[in-house]
Amino acid sequence: MAALACVTFIFLCLARTAQVSGASMRPTLSEGDRLLIWELGYHPQHGDIVVIDRSHKGELPIIKRVIGLPGDVIDIDLARGMVLRNHEPIAEPYTQGPTYLSWDVDFPVTVPDGALFVLGDNRSHSLDSRSSEIGMVDEQRLMGRAVFRLTPFYTAGWIE
Repeated sequence: MAALACVTFIFLCLARTAQVSGASMRPTLSEGDRLLIWELGYHPQHGDIVVIDRSHKGELPIIKRVIGLPGDVIDIDLARGMVLRNHEPIAEPYTQGPTYLSWDVDFPVTVPDGALFVLGDNRSHSLDSRSSEIGMVDEQRLMGRAVFRLTPFYTAGWIE
């Protein structure tokens, strides 16, 4: 009974789960992966994988990587396929490939207070902050940071 109470407390107050939909986070995450999300006391950091609530638009949550925090200047050099933060290229070993695709946001952009700039790891198949449809993400919409892959069981483990 104590174990059940502990698990219930964790899932009601500290963490929740989300499921990956689509290919935008490949190769890091795959369609159908079930993730544990930490929300209590979470403050976004560069490189974190976050879950963003989109219920205000009648949509499912999206999962993306934090690239820019408030005050950061983000630019994308499409010729070299590189993302720059504050005029410096970002080392991104987690991406599926270079960033050659742009949407309708003009660069460079400065991340405003209370917002985040997010990208999917699979840049050629990700609708993210490069598009005005997603744009800068209000920090109030963060559900938390993805910290652990629960399923499928053969890939379960901590998320980097």
